[in-house]
Amino acid sequence: MNHPDSRHRVKEIDLDPQSAHLHTNHVVALTDIVGDRGILSGSETEAYEQGARFDKGKAAFVLRPGSTDELSEAVAYSVRNNIHLVPQAGNTGVVSASTPDASGTQAILSVDRLNKLIELDRDNRSVRVGAGVLLSDLNTALEPDGLFFPIDLGSDPRIGGMVATNTGGARFLKYGDVRRNVLGLTVVLADTEGTVLKFGRGLRKDNTGVDWKQIFIGTSGFFGVVTECILNVERLPRETATAFLVPAGSQQVMPLLRALEDRFGSDLTAFEGMSGSSIRAALEHVPSLRNPFPKGEVPDYVILLELSRSRPARDGGEPLDAELESALAEIWELSEPLLSDAFIGPAQEMWALRHAISEGVKVLGVLVAFDLAFRRGDVMAFCDRVKAELPARFPDVGAYEFGHVADGGIHFNLVARNDSDSAGDPQFERSLREWVYDIAVNDYGGSFSAEHGIGRNNQTFYNKFTPETTRRMAGRLKEIISPGGLGTVRLD
Repeated sequence: MNHPDSRHRVKEIDLDPQSAHLHTNHVVALTDIVGDRGILSGSETEAYEQGARFDKGKAAFVLRPGSTDELSEAVAYSVRNNIHLVPQAGNTGVVSASTPDASGTQAILSVDRLNKLIELDRDNRSVRVGAGVLLSDLNTALEPDGLFFPIDLGSDPRIGGMVATNTGGARFLKYGDVRRNVLGLTVVLADTEGTVLKFGRGLRKDNTGVDWKQIFIGTSGFFGVVTECILNVERLPRETATAFLVPAGSQQVMPLLRALEDRFGSDLTAFEGMSGSSIRAALEHVPSLRNPFPKGEVPDYVILLELSRSRPARDGGEPLDAELESALAEIWELSEPLLSDAFIGPAQEMWALRHAISEGVKVLGVLVAFDLAFRRGDVMAFCDRVKAELPARFPDVGAYEFGHVADGGIHFNLVARNDSDSAGDPQFERSLREWVYDIAVNDYGGSFSAEHGIGRNNQTFYNKFTPETTRRMAGRLKEIISPGGLGTVRLD
């Protein structure tokens, strides 16, 4: 493709593979494909090199194709010339899956210009959307039709990145993860042709063979680059009710969840656990937050409960918050005490506290964040065990956990004070991760990466905990369908 806004002519440059990425002729050739707006170099790349947490690399250059065709041709050129590409969407992840390493030998392939396509099929309740569209922009476009994409996050990622990481979010309990809501994908393979494949036609039922789109969901761009998606969308809630619940103890969390599921079924949207330490961190870091607890005394553990329904209240029917109040009164009267306190409050304020936790914890010191998943009944047992053993193993480290208890997910954050011995120990994070992951995976059968994917940060533990046969199968599949250098991890 000779791009209309480019002054250059495509050239195939036959160079040593080790130095191909450094040659300015590649920038010239790729500019002819993607145009002047579609490639960045030098200081222009800095915004793409810094991750959401602490990861930072150095990019040879940044490619920003404006269409699937441009992306296909740019990928094909890169594969033929041994240029390793790191796909990047919103760059909001925390496992170094979308930033280059420090070598300066990798190029970033950003989908941020694939942000114009939002095409709603109202009857099918689906939307065709570009991979570079922000979640907030998608929901703004859907709102006039009373619809939304029901993956709720504290950040504002791009849709392609959400597919690549199979994002879950705080309302997984009701709506599931991204995988459950993907009806079709357009992907570009990392081969010498930049092969474009389209999987799914917006159908919810299509049992005609292998569901190939699943290979590209949750695999961090390892097998190919998503450029378009067809997504299921849901009706916006007409009514919600939220409450803070203080369980009688950690062992009462699961019985409390079951009691609420018995009473509300699919109206139960979220059941988010928050430790007292994480709540205090949020309140201290964000002064505008209101402390909602009596006398300002933060409990040891709090559940943020949300109910929602998309139908309007029927004539004579109780409002949802009244139903919640009645159900909580019933739970108070159970023979086994499940609650020590509960109060219904405004959704905006309660979710603001929940979403402020990540930022509040991040500023406390050296943060080692764990994104873990368990069978639901093991979440509190794991947390109790690690927090009990933590003082003896890492006496200067504090626990600040929160997360999606109802789907088995937990963000288990451990923080060392900046002036502590652990903070100054270069082996601290590795030792801590090995200890926590060993307990999570080997003792509880959990996952070391619930919803953030692999990335460079988790590569060692992927290699350790994933069976060799599984890794070998992933490598063989990649070699067949997408052999070029792509992504930050090796699944083989």
